[in-house]
Amino acid sequence: ADESQFSRSEYGSMKFCSEKDIEKVINGEEVKSKISVMVDIGRVDPSTIPQKSDSLIDMMRVASYVKDIDKAIELANQIQAKGYEATINLMAVSHARERELDEALIQVERESNVDALYLVDSFGALYSEQVSHLAKKYKSLMPTKEIGIHAHNNQQLAFANTIEAIIQNVNYLDGTIFGIGRAAGNCPLELLLGFLKNPKYDLRPILGILESHFVKLKDEIEWGYTIPYMITGILDLHPRAGMKLRKSESKDDYLGFFDSLAQSDSA
Repeated sequence: ADESQFSRSEYGSMKFCSEKDIEKVINGEEVKSKISVMVDIGRVDPSTIPQKSDSLIDMMRVASYVKDIDKAIELANQIQAKGYEATINLMAVSHARERELDEALIQVERESNVDALYLVDSFGALYSEQVSHLAKKYKSLMPTKEIGIHAHNNQQLAFANTIEAIIQNVNYLDGTIFGIGRAAGNCPLELLLGFLKNPKYDLRPILGILESHFVKLKDEIEWGYTIPYMITGILDLHPRAGMKLRKSESKDDYLGFFDSLAQSDSA
């Protein structure tokens, strides 16, 4: 993110992922995997992105809504021109109108050189049938691009939806250790590795760091499936209302929360 727009003291260093921040995380260790960061449309200054030859980062993923696909393509092309791999994460696809989504996908195919475009279930609202339909659409309209899946676990379907994406020949699969992520979190990496059953993937290091760091971390911060995030997922709503509830004194007022959102959604 652009440091002129956000405060480090408020958001923390990983909001920015500067070279110094990445160096601190690596801490002199040999890097055996690619390093990827996310950039948001309007929240990054392209002129501050160094050339790939001067960076530890391998890939940048441009997060965008369908309405901003022009800006996403422009930014992704600028990133690739500096030597990075680039993808576009097309967010909130469950809210996208079919025609507008089709037009955006066709535009990505024609005007960008991105390595992949991600199907993103931002609100954890999609079911496997919808993932199947969307994956087929993406592959049909973008035959030269790889497709990715980024699932959220509001309805405990992140893993199932990722499996469905695999069945539809989606090759870029997002997962996080212990499902860590905003609100309901994402597809648990340990489940995904177990499902793939490929000898080149070793589950043991993930179990080790899960035991040594993530069990304690989950006692300190909350993420993952909870009823408020289930409710926002069912209603296909942004999880911000659930996040606000979980920080309040009435954090377990599930019925009242559901009624308030359902009434607003039907108004």
